[in-house]
Amino acid sequence: MERLHIAFFGPTNSGKSTLVNAICGQEVSLVSPVPGTTTDPVRKIAELPDLGPCVLIDTAGSDDESILGQERQRLTRAIMDETDVAVVLNGAEPGTDKIEDLLSTLKENGIPTVQYQWGQSIDSLIKSIAAVAPKEESKYLTGDLVGPGSNVLLVMPQDKEAPKGRLILPQVQILRELLDRGCVPHSCTHESLPAAMASLAHKPDLVITDSQVFGLVNRTIPQDWALTSFSVLLAAAKGDLRAFVVGAKAIDALRPGARVLIAEACTHVPDTEDIGRVKIPAMLRKRVGELEVDIAAGNNFPEDLSPYSLIIHCGACVANARLVRSRIRKAAAAGVPITNYGLAIAYLQGILSRISLP
Repeated sequence: MERLHIAFFGPTNSGKSTLVNAICGQEVSLVSPVPGTTTDPVRKIAELPDLGPCVLIDTAGSDDESILGQERQRLTRAIMDETDVAVVLNGAEPGTDKIEDLLSTLKENGIPTVQYQWGQSIDSLIKSIAAVAPKEESKYLTGDLVGPGSNVLLVMPQDKEAPKGRLILPQVQILRELLDRGCVPHSCTHESLPAAMASLAHKPDLVITDSQVFGLVNRTIPQDWALTSFSVLLAAAKGDLRAFVVGAKAIDALRPGARVLIAEACTHVPDTEDIGRVKIPAMLRKRVGELEVDIAAGNNFPEDLSPYSLIIHCGACVANARLVRSRIRKAAAAGVPITNYGLAIAYLQGILSRISLP
């Protein structure tokens, strides 16, 4: 999520795949003289001089007029939502210019853009990208909620949705951050929470829980213990916390029959305990009554948001901040409130005002 996302745009056969392969020094994308060889976006993680860790994204031609061209262009437009820097290649024919509309769209979306001309060195291109890349100040997910020496209790359920043999990404990220900040983390599941509390010599400075057990943890720990969740911390780091809080409160305006969008930044095979597809819809229906709930996974975020009364977004642990913020802007433009899993669950369980926000 913290990698710079660099996407390569341009007409078919302009050399996007060739350029990506040249930058990576290996065959990442299939190269062919046949127009439309690149169909779906192709991603490659790379470590580049002056830029550090990056995600390079090869896209289909912006002028693809094949049978599936319209769908390929839709996927290419979706990539813009996560693009930190765009590299644009012109058509191969001398004197032609097929990119004015593309450049205009990138500008409208506020995406820093570099135009590449064949013959330009890779080193020169990388320096050009570095010159326009957004310089976001590095910040902690835990914000000012903790500091060196803070005792932090992590409540981390390991249910059927948890990957076998490892922790989910937000748990890993927060645990590593706490260690880097000189904190003293204590970890448990919700089942072992009472035992973990009994083992502590002093009350922790902060309790961070998985959002799906917000209510249970809130009922178990003393009310003077500071409480937040992994999802809430991600909401503050990547999105707009104020907009998400307003969106959570919009749950009160839902009426039976309303249409709600559950948006996931990643794609995964759901299980019976899935928080976004099972647990949150069940909480909403218990409170509001029958609702129509749609699921949008990965890049399949709807272009038309007008049918929805509310959007509830995942924590976006695998997505960059630009993707989350672009979706917030789209929701605002459509007049649809948006929140995220952690804040929605806290509001539904009546503990939003109890939550510590970074």
